[in-house]
Amino acid sequence: MSWTSLLQNPEGITSVYGGTVPPLTGVRIHSVVLDREGPQLRVRFDLFRYPEPAPKKWALQRFNTVQVELAFSGLDDVELRGFSVAPVGDVLMTGGEKLFLEVRSADMQIRASAQSVYISNLSAYADGSRA
Repeated sequence: MSWTSLLQNPEGITSVYGGTVPPLTGVRIHSVVLDREGPQLRVRFDLFRYPEPAPKKWALQRFNTVQVELAFSGLDDVELRGFSVAPVGDVLMTGGEKLFLEVRSADMQIRASAQSVYISNLSAYADGSRA
């Protein structure tokens, strides 16, 4: 089962990747935000693989990296251990009565449970380190 099957709004990401969405392994994590509204946890990261073919707008701007922000709403609990300035890790999600999240890297670990998850932002940019 793909992680997109747990999303409330998978259409954007499946459209960008033509239905073959990459797994959430080896993602570069940019931010982890807790918000009392919801309450909500947002995790923003770069996907490991860029879509081929890329959307025309992104190709024209010579973007090479897709960034996703997942928002976990109805947050029940969260645990954060460690952190670093450039964590790279895996995002694991399982569904059921609740949605469970685990983010694992060599430097950090996040565990949380929530009622739902959706993509709050999907964008692309030119990452000079991938040129």
